[in-house]
Amino acid sequence: MNRTPADAPASDAWEELVTSALLGTDRRTPPGWAPGREAPAALLDAAAVETVRRRAGLRPARAAERLERAVDDPRRPLPPAAARRLAMLLADRPGSGPGGRRGAAPDLMELLPQWLALANARGFAPPPQALPALLDAARGRTDLRPAALAFAGPRALWLARLNPDWRFALRAAPGGGASLPGPGEPERIRELWEEGLFAERVALLSAIRAQDPPAARELLSTTWATERAEDRLMFLDSLRTGLDASDEPFLERALADRSRNVRATAAELLSALPASALAARMADRAGSCVAVDRTRSVPAIVVEAPHQCDAGMERDGVVPKPPAGRGERSWWLGQLVEAAPLGTWSRRLGGRTPEEIVALPVADDWRPELHAAWCRAAVRQRDPDWSRALLGAPSVPEAGGPGAVSLAERAKLLATLGAAERADWVARFIATHGLSEAFQLLGVCAVPWSGPLGRAVVDALNIARDAGSYPWSFSGVMGLAERCLDPAEAGRLEGLTAVPDEPEDASPGAGGYWAEAFQRLTTTLRLRATMSAELTVPAGPAS
Repeated sequence: MNRTPADAPASDAWEELVTSALLGTDRRTPPGWAPGREAPAALLDAAAVETVRRRAGLRPARAAERLERAVDDPRRPLPPAAARRLAMLLADRPGSGPGGRRGAAPDLMELLPQWLALANARGFAPPPQALPALLDAARGRTDLRPAALAFAGPRALWLARLNPDWRFALRAAPGGGASLPGPGEPERIRELWEEGLFAERVALLSAIRAQDPPAARELLSTTWATERAEDRLMFLDSLRTGLDASDEPFLERALADRSRNVRATAAELLSALPASALAARMADRAGSCVAVDRTRSVPAIVVEAPHQCDAGMERDGVVPKPPAGRGERSWWLGQLVEAAPLGTWSRRLGGRTPEEIVALPVADDWRPELHAAWCRAAVRQRDPDWSRALLGAPSVPEAGGPGAVSLAERAKLLATLGAAERADWVARFIATHGLSEAFQLLGVCAVPWSGPLGRAVVDALNIARDAGSYPWSFSGVMGLAERCLDPAEAGRLEGLTAVPDEPEDASPGAGGYWAEAFQRLTTTLRLRATMSAELTVPAGPAS
């Protein structure tokens, strides 16, 4: 045997052995051995010796503290069928068929958000064994995190402290997963507010604001002067919750802040208080720019935009420099009108209603700027009367409405209306214009869609299918229907799952694609109904 005495193991002996194993003993022999037929066996012998040495060479250490037990989750456990469904949803991986074709099978990953929403609404707790997969799913999909972490509960935070891959759960939890002091713990509140991390302080302020808005404002006042500008901005944003007239003095002082962003946010909050002094100042400025000219044969709105942006306007949140491509005067006018209380205009324009005001002609091409500012004001002030006036009838084309001149504006205005009114308006829009322009509008409708809205969507899809349209042009709406259509509509779709006769000018193979899409929609709706039933337990005490 060509064996030579081995030297004492060096600190990097294990790395040398691993390298020899990776490269092969023909290219690199084990340390302390000559090349030859014995080298492979020598490598294994040396690895065994080094393994024993490494294990025996560990120095005793102090015993680590035993982990604290995870807190109990007080919610009731999932029914067995729902627990099995959750495991199936978490095990699914997104994919598609050949050529990107989705096939007729439901997309389980897209059903997971709905399942989580149902489970949260019904107060269930997850099985402990499902938490790792649930946290992995939330890690990969930020849109899933709020619902997933709410369902995962306190045990998920316990796990997140043990695995760096799940630390996002601690960042998303109020106070980084730590328990926040309650209203009866003033010393703990003061200590956390003065010494806590920024995320903990934001969580504390938001929690107090939700329960006692004046107390949160007073807490913020104690350190406001010494906070960094970016922190002041985040803290100020928390005042949106529970905003009322008692916040006005604090916000008025914030109008003199060193930071332009802080001043702008304070001005925006004050403009949402119609009785505030800032709202009155903006009403005076905007009112002096807009009037009705009664000397014309038909009354019309005339506009005299501001000629300068003075210091008072800047202090009240008007940004003096316009973006590229905008004129200064129209930029200033838009900001004044947007911040003025909408009640200003009925008094200023002869007692007219919002519908009558929006219907008035506007001289000198000021209509787009004026109406766009009124749209922003209606959204900011959540004024349904002005929103209805600016939306107009659903039958009016997108660019021909009385106020809103884009689908994006119409979607924002719709969001200020009640759920039933929203759904009815969009259903009538689809009945008139079809689905090609309706995707943004459907996104603001409550889920599940109302009966009239669901029927309008299905009817429009059926019309598109009969016309031989490209089915993939409607894939976005079809995906929304899978998530938002009432499962009770599944029965109405049965007749659409067969391959239709294709018109001569239809896209090749379109009928097969349409049948597949309707089959997937029907299957998904039935699966959603089953999921809902599985998340129902008989009445009785929680186990």
